[in-house]
Amino acid sequence: MSERAAGAGTARPRNPIRRLYDWVLGFADRPSGPLALVVLAASEAVFFPIPPDVLLIPLCLGRPSRALRFALLCTVGSVGGALLGYWAGSTLYDTIGRPILELYGYGDVYRTVGELYRQNLVVALGSAGFTPIPYKVFTIAAGGFKVPLLSFVTISAVSRGARFFLVAGLLRLFGEPVREFIDRWFNVLTVAFVVLLVAGFVAVRWVLGGG
Repeated sequence: MSERAAGAGTARPRNPIRRLYDWVLGFADRPSGPLALVVLAASEAVFFPIPPDVLLIPLCLGRPSRALRFALLCTVGSVGGALLGYWAGSTLYDTIGRPILELYGYGDVYRTVGELYRQNLVVALGSAGFTPIPYKVFTIAAGGFKVPLLSFVTISAVSRGARFFLVAGLLRLFGEPVREFIDRWFNVLTVAFVVLLVAGFVAVRWVLGGG
């Protein structure tokens, strides 16, 4: 048996999320990378579970000089997707909006989000746009509870833009050290991100929802 074959037989399978990271990193050197970023950002605001940061980060690492341009594309895509989520909630809630929420187990917080909007639209929607809180819940609920469209677009653009431009700006300033940090601590960062995602959603239900 060759040395390569022996190594292949004993090699440990890579983390599936690590494989995803390595795959999307390849888009940094492909002409389709920016388009893929727009599509990912738009779909995540409606139904897709993976946040656009997964692609934004490697694109910025691959081309730091274009980091702010990628952040703009990500923001435009996300706001465009948010409008689709708003439409799904306002016009097609029973056929599209509700099934999406129930698919991820968010159906029971739909009315809670509506109450958050009535209490403070800027805080509720702005927090969802900037943090790892599942944004799709808030875009669909915004349509369902008839949040004023102009306010919805404005808050979404500001909060999503702040998040993506912050990420892109840091990567533009500290590109290579950030790349090395991610490569070294990827598994830990993955766990931390998932914890923050779950904690953010729990915070919405417990703190903003009135405990």
